Amino acid sequence: MATDSQKFRLRAIRISIVASILILGVKIVAFWISGSVALESDAIESVVNVIASCFALYAITFADKPADEDHPYGHGKMEDFSAAFEGGLITIASLFIIYEAIRVILFPHPLHHLGLGLILNLAAGSANGFLGFFLVRTGKKYRSKAVEADGYHLLSDFYTTIGIAFGLFFVKWTGLQILDPIFALLVGILLGYTGFRIIRSSSAALLDSEDPNMISKVTGLMNRFRKPEIITVHEFRSMRTGRYTHMDVHIVVPEFYEIKKTHAIVEDFCNKIISEGKIEGEFHSHVDPCAQAYCSNCAVSPCPIRLKEFVSAPAITVQSATSKGPTEL
Repeated sequence: MATDSQKFRLRAIRISIVASILILGVKIVAFWISGSVALESDAIESVVNVIASCFALYAITFADKPADEDHPYGHGKMEDFSAAFEGGLITIASLFIIYEAIRVILFPHPLHHLGLGLILNLAAGSANGFLGFFLVRTGKKYRSKAVEADGYHLLSDFYTTIGIAFGLFFVKWTGLQILDPIFALLVGILLGYTGFRIIRSSSAALLDSEDPNMISKVTGLMNRFRKPEIITVHEFRSMRTGRYTHMDVHIVVPEFYEIKKTHAIVEDFCNKIISEGKIEGEFHSHVDPCAQAYCSNCAVSPCPIRLKEFVSAPAITVQSATSKGPTEL
């Protein structure tokens, strides 16, 4: 059965598809009655919105499939791929808009019914703003890169619409119709930057770049739930697959503990971090024996193998958690 997270993400993207189609229709009418290349550029961006939202729906459905033999870490990377795909579409649209703007600068044509076109386009753009804010909030809340990228795209569309509206009001006021393709050119450049930013962010996730925010969050939780038996941790790494986080960590425990006792301590430690941190993911832990290398930092008592007196147990830091540790074990 679908989880609440899955239901909300799917519902959000379906709302995005329906709204994007309606908004596209209004923007096409606005361009058709005005002949403005700036409004045409806004309509082209909305075409990208519809295509991207449809692909995002497929990506979220695919990403929710459980892990299998071919994909032991699940299918969550599809959401990052969807975001990269959307960034690519935005970049292609920006190139087309720039081409159209240059064409109209070289071969201008008259504008007509610009006021009505502006009103329709501004209404459609405002709807995009509300929808984009909703999608960004939903994407962040449920850790969905596809939904979040779709939301940021719609917000950029909203800002573009506002910029075009101010520009075309100026065109109508001054009568300088050459400003219409110039504003369209600026829109194309802005869209190109947006597409590049989305591609860069998604590529980092696809290449398993470290997530410093997650590392910092988990390190804090380690200190919160650490017991004396958890002497220290090292070689902590995390990998995000869609909204799912896979974590690897080496945990140092007293070497004289029995395997069963060690397993219980480590499993309780990792489970509390995931549960209390509300992290959708898993820990893979490797247990290292203390090898009498941490005596001055180990508060376990009594200890039959202690070589030095306990002095203090330093807090786990991001640097210490991600390092290889003082010894090769």
